[in-house]
Amino acid sequence: MQREDILNQMRKNLQIKVLIIGGGINGIGVFHDLALQGVDVLLVERGDFCSGASAASSHMAHGGIRYLENGEFRLVREAVRERNLLIQNAPHLVKPLPTTIPMFKWFSGLLNAPLKFLGLRDTPAERGLLVIKIGLMLYDAYTRPQKTVPRHRLRFRQASLEAFPRLNPQVIATATYYDGSILSPERLAVELLLDGEAEGAHARALNYFSLVGAQGKQVWLRDELTGEQLVVEPQIVVNAAGPWIDLVNQAMGRPSRFIGGTKGSHIVLDHAELRQAIGEHEFFFENKDGRIVLIFPLLDRVLVGTSDIRIENPDEAVCTEEEIDYFLELIHKVFPQMQVGREHIVFRFSGVRPLPYSDVALTGQISRDHSIQVLEAAETTFPILSLVGGKWTTFRAFAEQVTVEVLRRLGETRSKETSNLPIGGGAEYPRSEAARQQFLKEVHRQSGLGLERLDCLFTRYGTRLRSLASYLAKQGDQPLRHTPDYSAGEIAFIAEREKVIHLDDLVLRRTLLAMLGKMSAASLEELAHALGDALGWDEARRAVEIQRTRTILEQKHGVSLSGEP
Repeated sequence: MQREDILNQMRKNLQIKVLIIGGGINGIGVFHDLALQGVDVLLVERGDFCSGASAASSHMAHGGIRYLENGEFRLVREAVRERNLLIQNAPHLVKPLPTTIPMFKWFSGLLNAPLKFLGLRDTPAERGLLVIKIGLMLYDAYTRPQKTVPRHRLRFRQASLEAFPRLNPQVIATATYYDGSILSPERLAVELLLDGEAEGAHARALNYFSLVGAQGKQVWLRDELTGEQLVVEPQIVVNAAGPWIDLVNQAMGRPSRFIGGTKGSHIVLDHAELRQAIGEHEFFFENKDGRIVLIFPLLDRVLVGTSDIRIENPDEAVCTEEEIDYFLELIHKVFPQMQVGREHIVFRFSGVRPLPYSDVALTGQISRDHSIQVLEAAETTFPILSLVGGKWTTFRAFAEQVTVEVLRRLGETRSKETSNLPIGGGAEYPRSEAARQQFLKEVHRQSGLGLERLDCLFTRYGTRLRSLASYLAKQGDQPLRHTPDYSAGEIAFIAEREKVIHLDDLVLRRTLLAMLGKMSAASLEELAHALGDALGWDEARRAVEIQRTRTILEQKHGVSLSGEP
């Protein structure tokens, strides 16, 4: 549904059943589930969809092996199941990921896990081979019933160095187990959102639409593009604002203390030697201070993260120089002969996890589980369901839990399940190479586009390629000069179908161009013209969008596009 159509609906009728505040993955997950049940639902997000905490993920769909040490067995079981469902339901974006743990000690941390579980110890200790082996055996036990990924494999020093020649020779062993990688989490979220809206006019979502406040039964909202204020009267509010949950509740006159988020930062490296050294494996390494560092293959780049630092204001989250020093130091510990420095960084990002408020000494001990915290309705107000915690992997299960509670309060019942429902381009996805080639040949016959180009687009969009190829057959698919993997036609398709408002929506969230370090002043100018042509921008608007995007890239992501195009 187009933005103006949604606004016209809101102007005519201010009654809605469910208002969701926050367009990150938790909010979008609930939106999608409620849409499937036929519930009248409106989602509003003050920025772009998936531009807050959900845009700062480690690109992993994982069961959380380290949560076993905290005794969060239910969470691990749920996360492993949801990881497998993501691989099944969104195969174009979520793939099995071999994850390798280098180990430098035999017995370190052997008593740490049981003592932490009993609450008798809160100091970190580097885990040795024996502890990791036990953990992986438990992890495999959770995974095996679904057989989506292989069992773990242990290699001792010689075999480890044969498999990974650049690895630190002091390693005593490596263990490889499987989780999942999410190539583009933001694209996954947008496709889930569009699937929800496709259920009918009862499901509407607006980006750049913010909460102003609430009084009695009414909630005031503002269109950030025009300044227009609209009022709605929801029966239930779902607060999915992530680390901003308490601020949103305060704005509605219902103060809370639910969130105690921690900041997680990452850097992206253009380093061919390191990329070759890790192959298609993620390296998952624990420092002696208990913090986890991952070295992750992101197409032809390397993603490195993450930190876990308390922060008061989520709007101030940026990747600091101290965090970068920490990441580079840990890379050197795993690959000591590798020369990696700041000159290899092409992108950096940071976000705040919406974890529950906790006064534990170590941030790693704060639960990554999810819960619904309810502020019940008074006589003239609505109940607010605040979604605390959660992570990318478990968004579907959390959304299911929230939907059950919303339906109970509305006196309605669930009519559709989401556990085996494909997401976006995962629908009717070809599961074998032969089926993939057959699919591409079929689209080639229908559209006339070359097979090589279709293969590239299939990697991005999965089976949504059918509608994209049909669009490009009519609009043209001439490659852009400075970003030849894209065409003006493809940009127009994204602009028209995926709720793009600003240029940074395109380069940061609908594509991986900025994250992969593919941006230059010239390519930004070219993309602004392609997007502007699709959205009807004049030259003044293009100039504003280019400057806005350059400022965001520089201030938030350490990317300076020096010079003129």
